Amino acid sequence: MFTTMLKTKIHRATVTQVELDYEGSCAIDDDLLEASGIREYEQIQIYNITSGERFTTYAIRAARGSKTISINGAAAHRADVGDKIIIAAFAGLDAAELATFKPKLVYVDDDNNISHTNQDIPVQVA
Repeated sequence: MFTTMLKTKIHRATVTQVELDYEGSCAIDDDLLEASGIREYEQIQIYNITSGERFTTYAIRAARGSKTISINGAAAHRADVGDKIIIAAFAGLDAAELATFKPKLVYVDDDNNISHTNQDIPVQVA
């Protein structure tokens, strides 16, 4: 049996472009793809912190160092330039993998520069 786990996330990225007439997908700066371990054409979930929209698409590469986060195609209706989003990818793990698995968590600033990375989300307190 496999358990679906958060593999990685890019937290609080800023949307830099929306391209309605593009073929589809989400273009992500290659530096962010590399840091997060998201592969080109991998299915991703996008959670729009600004609007509350949630949708599924796939990742494509944007130029390294460009800081680009572009929401493309039909998904462009679900985001605006300047929106804050979380980009997440998941993986199915077996029991042996679960014992040692930790996600890759990439945190960015308002300009999509990596501020820090982590493998644990802090425990939420009341």
